Amino acid sequence: MPIFTVTGDVDPFLHVSLRKGETIFCESDAMVMMEAPLDLTGSMQGGLVRAAMRRLANGESFFQQRIEAKRGDGDCLLAPNMPGGMQVLDVGARQYRMSDGAYVAATERIEVNARMQSLGNALFGGTGGFFIGETQGDGQVVVGGFGSLFTLDVAPGKDIVIDNGHVVAWDSTLRYEIAASTSQSQGLLRNLTNSVTSGEGVVLRFSGQGQVIVCSRNRQSFLAWLAEKLNVRS
Repeated sequence: MPIFTVTGDVDPFLHVSLRKGETIFCESDAMVMMEAPLDLTGSMQGGLVRAAMRRLANGESFFQQRIEAKRGDGDCLLAPNMPGGMQVLDVGARQYRMSDGAYVAATERIEVNARMQSLGNALFGGTGGFFIGETQGDGQVVVGGFGSLFTLDVAPGKDIVIDNGHVVAWDSTLRYEIAASTSQSQGLLRNLTNSVTSGEGVVLRFSGQGQVIVCSRNRQSFLAWLAEKLNVRS
């Protein structure tokens, strides 16, 4: 199986070692460097319908990059479109769901399929609209997030509340629901008021048994801040 290694402390590369005959898939324009024995082509993994669904699910490009070691062993360097960290996840016994834009690369036997969310989570959860990406198969998938990444463990009776803009990926067995506040004891109006005054906005409450990968920066908040600064200067 191809070997994924995250290398570098700040805005790292994803170093991939492939043996002859091995193949990986990665997000469009992720390839930075590859050695001569490797071939790069565009691919609609899973066909037209699944490619379109993944586009809706987690913001993947319609065409992925397919890198294959055709003429011998070779290495390549990949990088996500947004600055930040990456994490390699083992997929098989454990499957993952991913937020919009989290997907970076995967081994050949991994597919990222679209899964429909509930109406509330789709409209307010910030995880990717009515569809989110969910892994299927056996191998490894690499996810990326804005800023540094950290893995949280969720255990029965110990729910975790996370700002929706910081969620990267989570164990598919976890239950999650949106909330307008970190408090469960207040009424709807108080929760909405607290959400506005605290600056937290919408949060996601995870329960069950599994892991959640979070990032230190909120991409949407950063883009809003950047747009505001650019407007002021213009």
